[in-house]
Amino acid sequence: MTYPQCYPQCVNNECLFELVVTKLNEVYVLSLWEEHLPYMRAAIDEARKAESILEVPIGAVIVRGNEIIGRGHNVRETTRDPLAHAELIAIKQASRHLDAWRLLDCRLYVTLEPCPMCAGAIVQSRIPQVIYGTPDPKAGCAGTLMNLLQEDRFNHRVDVISGVLQEECAVMLTQFFRKLRGKA
Repeated sequence: MTYPQCYPQCVNNECLFELVVTKLNEVYVLSLWEEHLPYMRAAIDEARKAESILEVPIGAVIVRGNEIIGRGHNVRETTRDPLAHAELIAIKQASRHLDAWRLLDCRLYVTLEPCPMCAGAIVQSRIPQVIYGTPDPKAGCAGTLMNLLQEDRFNHRVDVISGVLQEECAVMLTQFFRKLRGKA
């Protein structure tokens, strides 16, 4: 017999638990996470594009309604551009698509918790919600090291959901860095 498993879900740094029930080889996700899965998978696809060109595998998509209007993956090494992070590329693309810098009714999905630079761009572009896969213990600014996305002194705060497809996002990064260091 298979027993239910609980997975943590963090919304605005408050952990909740979602229940996954396995019955007759079918998995029922009993939470709002289900709506986020296709978009996080699209962000993972972007991360794989980065990995295929030997970039750190981080991907991002921006969604308005049910439509992906911006995509990005890291190309920092390829372009020799320190600003070429997945989130910034996706934000630029979404802004061009909407012909506006304010992305007020959009959601950003990213495989790794945003860094300080990307968190600043998210706040400045007025994105109301960020959903990320795995935390970044070295540069995470959505709650791990600090929380720039919900800083009270800013005039815009961002709702944060963390841990969506966390294991898949984390494994991709771990494997990439092991290969890079010759430990694969």
